[in-house]
Amino acid sequence: MQIRSAIPNKRAATTLVETLIAVSIIAVMGAGIISSINYGLFIMRIARENQRATQIMLERLEVLRLYNWQQVTNTGFVPTTFTEAYDPTAPTNNQGIVYYGTLNISSPVFSGTTPSYAHFMRQFTITLRWTNAGTVSHTRTLTTYVSKDGVQNYVF
Repeated sequence: MQIRSAIPNKRAATTLVETLIAVSIIAVMGAGIISSINYGLFIMRIARENQRATQIMLERLEVLRLYNWQQVTNTGFVPTTFTEAYDPTAPTNNQGIVYYGTLNISSPVFSGTTPSYAHFMRQFTITLRWTNAGTVSHTRTLTTYVSKDGVQNYVF
């Protein structure tokens, strides 16, 4: 039968230095994991903002396809500035980021000789600007063309 001593074995204990090193390693690993999660959430938020910006620009350009040629060429018919919220269905004070948009209507620029149908075309450029919660400014631009005898003549 083995008799245990009331005095603990000195070799079984850890020193204060070993404990501090282990705690500091765990702290560094924990900080790395937390910062990785934070960075992932940041990238996800930026991706959502960009996706919403693309959605807003496409909505505006799809509406233009339904206008007839007289409406497209009528100065003042198509609004040139607009604002959209990140989440327009949310309550008024909780809609998130505000996107500020401008629409530029111009005649298209052709390289080389100008084709005969150039005066029957318009170039639409939508520029969208917003500032996220981190006060970083973003800008996105989308351009399309509309012609006199284009898609809008097929809408009844």
